[in-house]
Amino acid sequence: MRNPKRSVLAVVLAGALALTACGGGSDDTSSDTSAGGGGVAASGGGSDETINIVGFAVPEAANKAIAEAWGETEAGKGVAFKTSYGASGDQSRAVVSGLEADYVHFSVASDVTRLVDEGLVAEDWDAGPNKGVVSSSVVVFAVRPGNPKNIETWDDLVQPGVEIVTPNPASSGAARWNALAAWGHISSNGGTDAEAEAFVTKLFANVVSLPSSGRDATTSFLGGTGDVLLAYENETILARQNGEELDWVYPETSILIENPGAVLIDATPKATEWLEFVLSADGQAEFAKKGFRPIIDGVDFGEVEGALDPANPFPAPAKKLQTIATDFGGWSAVNTKYFDATNGLVTKIQKDTGKS
Repeated sequence: MRNPKRSVLAVVLAGALALTACGGGSDDTSSDTSAGGGGVAASGGGSDETINIVGFAVPEAANKAIAEAWGETEAGKGVAFKTSYGASGDQSRAVVSGLEADYVHFSVASDVTRLVDEGLVAEDWDAGPNKGVVSSSVVVFAVRPGNPKNIETWDDLVQPGVEIVTPNPASSGAARWNALAAWGHISSNGGTDAEAEAFVTKLFANVVSLPSSGRDATTSFLGGTGDVLLAYENETILARQNGEELDWVYPETSILIENPGAVLIDATPKATEWLEFVLSADGQAEFAKKGFRPIIDGVDFGEVEGALDPANPFPAPAKKLQTIATDFGGWSAVNTKYFDATNGLVTKIQKDTGKS
């Protein structure tokens, strides 16, 4: 039986699961702006099955492609989707407040554990071999065509006159990945917390736009704001696929972005079949075609349109690719140390630099 707390607030919009290079997420029409955009799409045929997807803004295009591929299978034929996309933290809180969801796809694991704490997602949601992760990427520096500011390294970002766009860690999971990648530039090279804090403080001092989500940050940058955008690699690839002109740089040290997905306890059974397809080689191939790095081996996706090198679209950082588990102690420790609303180190930096 559906949780009545969540059932009454679902927002359904007529139309397709649409995405533009600059749109999606919180730019879509919805009567609940905190929950982002919505849409309805059927994956083919006739069915009374509907899956409610609530996600962070960035994977909207990929989820649409996966839904279309699933619709070609017997399990997915005729299944309809209602979707809501926006900033990850906002979306998670919206589900707690009543936004109807069968499947959630968030930027960071802590946005799923919030639902676990509310009894909406099972405690063992991350017990499988993928540990709850459904998509992955890395942090890159998106720059203007030709890289006129010659931005190549993390240290270049803190030079005078460099204008940075990054989303707000208070609402955006993408922003938290960006902040941790910046912190790791110092810590993974032997620096102390004090040195890392000083570096990230300089970085935030150069921030000129702090939108609520990763997608809104991309929109801001493509609209002409700033010299450099801290972004998911897949966002830059997708932007090029949609005709935008930009380049990007792979820093020597980056972080493996691991986005979780989970089925809610009271979800339609079809949601579990959907998740199984998302994790399959076919599902991961659709992610790869939209610029996400596959989370399993053996995925055949060919060349990736829009990548800097379509034949080798997902290069490894020259020095180190950090992970949350190995380099930062997991999301529970990360949220306490860096993003606690009162004492978090990044929270404090935002307040001190006036960028909160």
